[in-house]
Amino acid sequence: MVQLRTKRRKTRAVRVGNVVVGGNAPVVVQSMTNTDTADREATARQVIELAKAGSELVRITVDRKEAAQQVPYIKEILDREGINAPLVGDFHYNGHKLLKDYPDCAIALDKYRINPGNVGFRAKRDSQFSSIIDIALANDKPVRIGVNWGSLDQELLTSMMEDNARLAEPAEAASVMHEALVRSALMNAEGAQKQGMAADRIIISAKVSAVQDLVSVYTLLAKRCDYALHLGLTEAGMGSKGIVASTAALAIMLQQSIGDTIRISLTPEPGAARTKEVQVAQEILQSMGMRSFIPAVIACPGCGRTTSTVFQELAQDIEGHIRAQMPFWSEKYPGVEQLNFAVMGCIVNGPGESKHADIGISLPGTGESPAAPVFIDGQKAMTLRGENIAGQFKDVVEDYIKNRFG
Repeated sequence: MVQLRTKRRKTRAVRVGNVVVGGNAPVVVQSMTNTDTADREATARQVIELAKAGSELVRITVDRKEAAQQVPYIKEILDREGINAPLVGDFHYNGHKLLKDYPDCAIALDKYRINPGNVGFRAKRDSQFSSIIDIALANDKPVRIGVNWGSLDQELLTSMMEDNARLAEPAEAASVMHEALVRSALMNAEGAQKQGMAADRIIISAKVSAVQDLVSVYTLLAKRCDYALHLGLTEAGMGSKGIVASTAALAIMLQQSIGDTIRISLTPEPGAARTKEVQVAQEILQSMGMRSFIPAVIACPGCGRTTSTVFQELAQDIEGHIRAQMPFWSEKYPGVEQLNFAVMGCIVNGPGESKHADIGISLPGTGESPAAPVFIDGQKAMTLRGENIAGQFKDVVEDYIKNRFG
């Protein structure tokens, strides 16, 4: 697969548990639970689901004592189940108190997320921020200093807006807010360093919920620091809107080598799996040629030549089969994630696309002979016929993987 990020932006490598973020490491996929952390069984179960789906870091909310008390037990469950994805604690308002009052929680977490806009107000802000940094230093934990435009330091923003208004040619309000986000993140990161935290123990983010705002903010950040950057469009939304907006924003930044770890902040549809955000993050990175997580399935969109739904059903069947098999395949057959499959619907592009894939099948279109040629490594290997072409093709896929990687 072509590597598009030919020139890596140089950032400091930050070790979070067993995962490296930044430096020359691949872009890391992360996610966040939406369970009540006080419910340790439900939270551990969701962390396991996210980790098995491919989330390399998982963040949990630690918002009150009942949640903080359960973190060590959640970690025990994960260890027992063989889940080693680092656990990140998300703190707002009272993180300094929870980490101090519940030291086992502070020890069990692999990283602390601090929001400077919510860490305290006026005179208390510096002391409460410093308290969290002290605890992180004592426990040798990295931190993410995560600024968010929904909870930006209002004193800083007001001051900057007033200074801007006094200029002969004031900047647009949006530009001032972008600068305020960047300045808040960098000021707090520099403050943590002055307190003794190394730059390679700090990840920063400046989350916004509009694509162009994200591009502006992270472009500024990348020019002014070498901290590892957490990249994501916050409150992206639900369904296709959230997926498209996140993809548009992250693709622009990743193409410029900006972003060391990503999270897709999708609003889950009722009853939908939380793992969707992990899948989308993986598909963004894989589509851009930056990482491979699962064999790619190329499938044609269909047209008047493909009035049969056979190729649609087969493409869906193969996608589902691959995802179901990946936990087994990835352990037994290293490298399988780089395979490409093609499921095509007629003779126009079917044979050509199939030849370019590792394994491809060209199904009969409207009026075509009821036969499906299969191509393996660019050569026609066989022709499938009958009522169970899907089952036969899956057998071909399984045999190919065993022969190539087994």
